[in-house]
Amino acid sequence: MLCVGFVDDGPGSLREGCRKQEPLWILFEVSGTIHLSSYLSVSSYKTIDGRGRRVKLTGKGLRLKECEHIIICNLEFEGGRGHDVDGIQIKPNSRHIWIDRCSLRDYDDGLIDITRQSTDITISRCYFQQHDKTMLIGADPSHVGDRCIRVTIHHCFFDGTRQRQPRVRFGKVHLYNNYTRNWGIYAVCASVESQIYSQCNIYEAGMKKKTFEYYTEKAADREEAKSGFIRSEGDVFLNGAQPCTLTGFSEDCMFHPSEFYPVWTMEAASDSLKGVLHILTGWQSIQRPPVEQPIMV
Repeated sequence: MLCVGFVDDGPGSLREGCRKQEPLWILFEVSGTIHLSSYLSVSSYKTIDGRGRRVKLTGKGLRLKECEHIIICNLEFEGGRGHDVDGIQIKPNSRHIWIDRCSLRDYDDGLIDITRQSTDITISRCYFQQHDKTMLIGADPSHVGDRCIRVTIHHCFFDGTRQRQPRVRFGKVHLYNNYTRNWGIYAVCASVESQIYSQCNIYEAGMKKKTFEYYTEKAADREEAKSGFIRSEGDVFLNGAQPCTLTGFSEDCMFHPSEFYPVWTMEAASDSLKGVLHILTGWQSIQRPPVEQPIMV
């Protein structure tokens, strides 16, 4: 499907394409801004592909609710307003989602939130800036079903975002080859029962030096309050960044990424990696793939 206009709804709009029930690969005819008056719900088996154009979503964000097999690629999200308005909100029970090369900034709530038993999600090569509560994974201590959550975040640039890069409850999160700098409270937070495997990332502090934070909360089905765990392997801490790793933690409590995928492409945390993430994250001016027979609506 080829989107031919930038109206909020109606024939040829992104909203119309995302509500269709059949699988669709959605491309854009021209560059422009779509101002959303309400959340745009994305149904299963959709690829929203901004390559070859510059497309920005404002006003509200995307909602991925009870859906699967979604790809969101090469879009910009900016200026979402209203209570509980996220750039990309993934809940409940959504799975098999890939968010790649998107730029996100300045929403009233989160930039990406993953909660309510949504799992098997990858966020790659995205650029985050000008924001407070960047990414929440796991809703709150009462949602014990979030123990199923699995998320991979790699080759992303968190540029001066204040906190939650990410904050995790219950879930298992693999962070690798990301660059996080100049946070305002902490870089990464492990809350109740979460497991975060931080591997070959670059953490460059500004005024605040604490890199890892641990919040203790009590799961609704447990008697004892617990924090989460962070394992740091091959990470680089710059400008006085303090790892603040948890003492007395057994590696038996921590998952390993190889339990869920056999290989992943990773390099050492270095100046070279930092340079690449400076210029090759977020929206990119890259060629749109060829479209032989687009469906004009």
